[in-house]
Amino acid sequence: MKVLVIGGGGREHTICYVISKSVGLEKLFCIPGNGGISEIAQINENISPNDFEKILQFCKENEIDLIIPGPEEPLVKGLKDFLEKEGIKVFGPDSKSALIEGSKSFAKETMAKAGIPTPKFEVFDDPNKAKNYVEKKGAPIVIKADGLCAGKGVFVCEKKEEAINAIEKIMEEKIFGEAGNKVVIEEKLIGEEASYIVITDGYNFRALPTSQDHKRLLDNDEGPNTGGMGAYSPTPLIDNKLKEKIETKVIAPLLRTLEKEGHPYIGFLYAGLMIVNKEPYVLEFNCRLGDPEAQAILPRIENDFLELIESTLEGNLDKIEIKEKDLPAICVVMASKGYPGKYEKGKKIEGLDKASQISNVIIFHAGTKKINNEFYTNGGRVLGVTALDKDIFSAIKRVYKAVSFIKFEGAHYRKDIGERVFKYLSSF
Repeated sequence: MKVLVIGGGGREHTICYVISKSVGLEKLFCIPGNGGISEIAQINENISPNDFEKILQFCKENEIDLIIPGPEEPLVKGLKDFLEKEGIKVFGPDSKSALIEGSKSFAKETMAKAGIPTPKFEVFDDPNKAKNYVEKKGAPIVIKADGLCAGKGVFVCEKKEEAINAIEKIMEEKIFGEAGNKVVIEEKLIGEEASYIVITDGYNFRALPTSQDHKRLLDNDEGPNTGGMGAYSPTPLIDNKLKEKIETKVIAPLLRTLEKEGHPYIGFLYAGLMIVNKEPYVLEFNCRLGDPEAQAILPRIENDFLELIESTLEGNLDKIEIKEKDLPAICVVMASKGYPGKYEKGKKIEGLDKASQISNVIIFHAGTKKINNEFYTNGGRVLGVTALDKDIFSAIKRVYKAVSFIKFEGAHYRKDIGERVFKYLSSF
């Protein structure tokens, strides 16, 4: 089978990595790819993930059998709808179902229909009405741009002034463009965040290994939100009782609701949760794998990944069980100086060979470029260094040993990824 992965970040490198080990793979392509992906797949940097016509032409020229989109934007914009009319299989939801991530108001309204627990909310398309609501409700409160904002459209506001400022930035200054035409304003819940990701054929679903992301830039969960500075899997926060609650109160009702509306959801479904008193509340849904959660989750799956995806597309997921390695994994993101704000590119990366020689260490490239067999920074999040070991404590030691070998000017990473697990274990 000839497979095309869409995207060029760490998540897509991870998808390419696990697909490259599949027995049914004939050839692997990636658009636009990155420096690391170029070592295991044929990349084409000249095609945008949102240029559907050029992707179609590429598929015809290279006889592509299956497309696996990594990021959400092509799915929200209708990549599946467009290509499946041309007879090309796409693993992911159609544009209607992808609105579960593409529009926070759609997601909230769908959750309300399905009876899914989520923070109380209101939706506004008028900034003055939104500000008046904040004045009445007070703070802390959460302000969210309705559309896609590359993970930067959520403002957790401790004071009313911060919330008013967020509304002005989103709706009046239009810092996210059309994505800020509406805002969702919701109550702030106090609890523990966790990621729950499933693979689904629209009717059946299977949970992938549990994980927990680290969104804040700095140690001790301080600093601004980012796309994610690291993740670990599994998390003891989600035990079997909580898994059952998540699947019966969150995943199954959502799939039933979308199927009833004529758009069965196929692909990866990500529930971003807040666990409050051992009860799950949905903060957001994503229509794809998490990043960097994928870098911690996928290496722990023993199944042939291409077979898993084919079975899902054929509607046979009920016959598949996810086999999980008994080795915890941890991923530490190495970022450019200035991320998540402005950052420089073109810094030479050294020490990759030495780091990758450590057993059970995998280096996933997120923002890199390969020039004359040397790697250079080419993004905000540059690398995701993943390690597996017999327990999470050993995995933490292993991953930071690997990270210590990798150098580039301005490199920044958190030094406490995975340490939350100690708190959970001590509470049991």
